[in-house]
Formats: sequence, C-alpha cells, structure tokens
Amino acid sequence: MKRKMSLRIYFENEQDKLPLTYKMKMLVREAIETTLDFEDFRNTCEVSVTFTDNEGIHELNKKFRGVDKPTDVLSFPLFDFEGETEEPPIDEIINNLGDIVISLEKAQEQAEEYGHSFERETAFLCVHSMLHLLGYDHERSEEEDVEMRAKQREIMEIMGLGVK
Repeated sequence: MKRKMSLRIYFENEQDKLPLTYKMKMLVREAIETTLDFEDFRNTCEVSVTFTDNEGIHELNKKFRGVDKPTDVLSFPLFDFEGETEEPPIDEIINNLGDIVISLEKAQEQAEEYGHSFERETAFLCVHSMLHLLGYDHERSEEEDVEMRAKQREIMEIMGLGVK
C-alpha cells in the first residue's frame, strides 16, 4: 500500500542520552505511514514526533495525565473521534493529527527487558501512538484494548518487525 496524499512529519529531539539517527527517523516515518495505510487513512496530514528521555516524559506524564512517573510514549491527538471533549466529534481529518512523544531512554530499557531491538521497540511505540492519534484508546474498554493490540501486531508484521 502506498500513500496517495501527502504526509509531513516534524521531528524534534529533546534528549541527549541516545543518538537520534537518520535511520531511526526513517523507521518512525515508516511506522507512521504503515499505520495510516493499514487504517486506509488517505487524507493529507501532519504529525509531530518528539524524542525525549525519561525525565522529559516524566514531566509531561505528570502534567497531562497526573501520573508521577516516566512512561514510554505519550499521544496528544488534536481531534476527538468519540465526542468526549468540548470539540465536536469528527470522521475525517484534513491536517494535523497531533503529537507523539517517545522516551528513547525508556524504549531502550524496554527493548532490553523484552529481548528485542531498540529499533523494534521504538517503531512499536510509534505505531501504538499513531493508533491513539487516529482515535483508538485501549483504556476505554477491554474490547478496544484487544482490538488495538491486534492492529499493533498486524502493523508490526507488515513492517517485518513482528515478534515470533
């Protein structure tokens, strides 16, 4: 599947614990594109991806979710698909989907813990976050959690990064 509409990704590196390579940025781009293609999302869109460390994501997690600890990835969708905020629910998006913030430090820790590559873990976190930007939320219900996990597995398989 190839994208028919344009995609712009804005990268920001706010950490210095791990090198952010061109190859890593292209892997993140592939994760975003594969997720959009999997969901048959054809609108022109933008996504912002910020790479941070555990300290940076801890601050954001505490500020925006009230959780006083670092996490691996945060998603900040700009649109409400379910009508849960004051914004009217929408079916299609034309422009900016939102922001993804990935702790590369946490991704490295989890890669070691789960026994796979740092690249695979970072791509997975990006896929997970993209699904959030597209309206999925594993915290809403068990059914949505199961659905989101299945989509993540399928997308990672398409990328050749599935877990055996």
